[in-house]
Amino acid sequence: MTALFPLIEQKLNTLGATLCQSFPEIDPNRLALTIQQHYKDKNHPIGRLGYAVGMSDFVEKVLQKQPHLLAQWWEKSPEFSDCDQYAERLNTQLSGISDEATFYSTLRLFRHIEMAKLSFCQSLNLAGVEQIFIRLSQLAESLIISALDWLYRRACAEMGTPLDEQGNPQQLYILGMGKLGGFELNFSSDIDLIFTYPSQGETDITGTNARRSVDNTKFFTRLGQRLINALNDFTSDGFVYRTDMRLRPFGESGALVLSFAAMEQYYQDQGRDWERYAMIKGRILGIQDNDPHIAYLQKMLRPFVYRRYIDFSAIQSLREMKSKIEREVRRRGLKDNIKLGAGGIREIEFIVQVFQLIRGGREISLQQHCLLNLLPKITKLGLITQKQCQSLHESYLFLRRVENVLQAINDQQTQTLPTDDIDRLRLIEACRHFTCLNEQEEIIDITYPIKNWKDFYRTLQQHQENVRLVFNQLIGDTKEESAEKENQWLDFLEADFDEIEQMLQETKVQADHIDEILNKLKQFKENLNRRIIGHRGREVLGRLMPSVFSLIFKQENHRTLLPRILHLIEKISSRTTYLELLLENPQSLQQLIELCAQSQLIADQLAEHPILLDELLNIENLRHPLPFTRYPDELQQYLLRLPQDDEEQFIDALRQFKKATLLRIAAADILDALPTMKVSDHLTYLAETIVDAVVNLAWKQVSARFGTPQHLQNNEKGFLVIGYGKLGGIELGYKSDLDLVFLYNAVEGETIGGKKVIDNNQFYLRLSQKIVSIFSLNTSAGVLYDVDMRLRPSGDAGLLGCSISAFESYQLNEAWTWEKQALVRSRPVFGEQALRQKFENIRRLVLSAPRDINKLKMEVVEMREKMLTHFSHSQKTKFNLKTDRGGITDIEFIAQYLMLANAPQNVTLTRWSDNVRIFDSMAEINIISWSDCEKLKQCYIKLRNTIHHLNLLGNPSLVPDNEFVEERKFIKEFWKKLFN
Repeated sequence: MTALFPLIEQKLNTLGATLCQSFPEIDPNRLALTIQQHYKDKNHPIGRLGYAVGMSDFVEKVLQKQPHLLAQWWEKSPEFSDCDQYAERLNTQLSGISDEATFYSTLRLFRHIEMAKLSFCQSLNLAGVEQIFIRLSQLAESLIISALDWLYRRACAEMGTPLDEQGNPQQLYILGMGKLGGFELNFSSDIDLIFTYPSQGETDITGTNARRSVDNTKFFTRLGQRLINALNDFTSDGFVYRTDMRLRPFGESGALVLSFAAMEQYYQDQGRDWERYAMIKGRILGIQDNDPHIAYLQKMLRPFVYRRYIDFSAIQSLREMKSKIEREVRRRGLKDNIKLGAGGIREIEFIVQVFQLIRGGREISLQQHCLLNLLPKITKLGLITQKQCQSLHESYLFLRRVENVLQAINDQQTQTLPTDDIDRLRLIEACRHFTCLNEQEEIIDITYPIKNWKDFYRTLQQHQENVRLVFNQLIGDTKEESAEKENQWLDFLEADFDEIEQMLQETKVQADHIDEILNKLKQFKENLNRRIIGHRGREVLGRLMPSVFSLIFKQENHRTLLPRILHLIEKISSRTTYLELLLENPQSLQQLIELCAQSQLIADQLAEHPILLDELLNIENLRHPLPFTRYPDELQQYLLRLPQDDEEQFIDALRQFKKATLLRIAAADILDALPTMKVSDHLTYLAETIVDAVVNLAWKQVSARFGTPQHLQNNEKGFLVIGYGKLGGIELGYKSDLDLVFLYNAVEGETIGGKKVIDNNQFYLRLSQKIVSIFSLNTSAGVLYDVDMRLRPSGDAGLLGCSISAFESYQLNEAWTWEKQALVRSRPVFGEQALRQKFENIRRLVLSAPRDINKLKMEVVEMREKMLTHFSHSQKTKFNLKTDRGGITDIEFIAQYLMLANAPQNVTLTRWSDNVRIFDSMAEINIISWSDCEKLKQCYIKLRNTIHHLNLLGNPSLVPDNEFVEERKFIKEFWKKLFN
């Protein structure tokens, strides 16, 4: 204590000056002499006061602001007996208050004065360690309940009195969690609360100024918010308690207040292990005798915490929680933390609570809150030895003494040993001698041989080693050393956002990206909390997410990848089977991350249709895709699984088959198992397979009602589907729509075999309409394909279906040049061979018809200019791979022009509909050089490949303007040479 005398004398002189200023009748000289005579005497009020302020700056500040209190303590020291009857004294002060400002001030001043008294008693050893934290807890409870009662009366006057359905008044019930619930509050603890009320209903506004009733949820939510503000807001008088509501169901994203029924449902369906652990300390505050709601609430929560069977799984749960705390300590760089460090307060709590969780359901004596009361109960049950019990008891008292003295210094919530010399002196002084209660609840002295900081630290370490020894014997994990190497994301679901921010920093995320990523993770956690996941699902999710994050943040594009994967996980979070699929198949998870990193399309497909995740199980299948010639058989096998005649399921199955196959194609593309041309082949023949199935389904539906045209033989349909554009050119992309034209063999007559007879032309029109309808139907599995019919004769003004003869006449006599250009990239994709050949003959005839070359050039160039005007709106710094000059459209126009200009002299040029083989055929007969042919093909394939990958990423067909410079230059020069 000698080392503190200069500080004590200084503080007393400062307080003396305050006293003289507040009470002019006091003689300053006499007061100074009194200080000089007695500041070293702990048996004199001045010496006792000096010692109290020497140990606590907080006490000095309170006395500076309360001169009347200072004057009382100057003459007569407070006693521990003064630290009592909090509720009665506070309610007396609040009874005459009607305005909120005075209410706030009264709460804060009451708290500060009572805390100062307790600090005084602690410093002077007027009470045992456990008596101090019991009084701290009682003080907090009184402040909370008195504030609630005052606010409740005010809320009732404003909104009416909340009633249940039977007309009984309703109250807000508060669960005090953590140390508040266990009567073990620290000197500067925050308080963990949960709000609940009995049942739904609305307010009775009789005798109030309220204009209309509100439901109970709204009433109690507003009341809860006001209570939090009253306790937590920092005013000129400080605060009452930092109030933490995150232990409530669903955490920060959950409702502030829940009814008993909603709370019971939550804990039955979604309560997690850490919530069981937390609820052990859960205690209803302000209990009143004979309140049936309190009995019901206690009965309702008990089965969640205390299982009827012996629950050894609690050991692993607590072990995992302890491991999370250790990771937190490492992440935050905490050193000398008496709560969270090895052998700290938290480990003692774990030891006691693991036995409560394991055996509390059968041993009623373990169903209580206070740790020190539980230690002898656990010993009596033979769960720990008497020696272990004694060791834990002594260590707990010492650690709590250190904690409370630390926090009383300046009313700050800290558990870290100080580096400041004065604060170290305070700890040395406080811990060499203090008091506690024996089994008969009598105050006894505890003395340690502590003379300096080295002695103190050695004593502390000995207690921590004793705790750690018991902890390891009872709970400790033999794999503890491996914890250092554990994934830092292991506790993501339970971590707060300061901890998650630390995880991101350790993951080496760029500092200027952390806020963006943190917001995405916060939204993800909030969305998860709104979903019904269940205990098993949450357990699997907790084990899966660390691996997910570890893989995501290894990717360079983790900023774009993260939301894709979070969206997917969120979508499958309530379907535990899919979570387990990824958890139990690390290769599939790795594959998923890699595919989604390169494809927004794949991520979206999997999120909307998780059934496609099954496709990831067989990685070899992804690397060796099914030959596209097998697609019809594959679809047939797929459809055989469905009930017969269930058309709705049939349509859904087509969409699912398309998406599953598309996923395999995209995966093979990303894994470089398919080159660009082959990707288009697969996408094209997948579409053809779907077209075939849709036409057959439409035929079945239409013929069931109208029969079939009488002239048809056997399995004939007399119907032809022509693919234009990328479908016709066997160049389909991931996002391509289908340009279709429907042709039929027109024979005069009517249908037979149906419920209604119609004209043959009308039949084919109905068939065409049904096909478009099936393609466009938006089911739960999405749209099958977007179908564009504008290339049919007369465009939108024409009928959906056209006879082959009418089509031939239109193409020969009425079609514009751009329609003939479109015909270059056309081919039959459905129909009997005879009809296919008939179309090929028409196409050959139209494309090889004589034409004016100069007029053709002019019309092709004019059409290209129109397209540039209407479709090319790129920024100056961007190049649109499709529509800008030197892009895909220019190459397509070049191929079309070459066909139309040269087919009249060589009809064999009309054989192909795809650009690559058109260029080859032109080179073969020296229309273009082989060098130009190869360059055109290379440019075309390179541009298409880039578009494919941009499609996979979900990006538009835009690249920076400094890309494809050489290719664009060549295409422009070729265009200029071709069209003068």
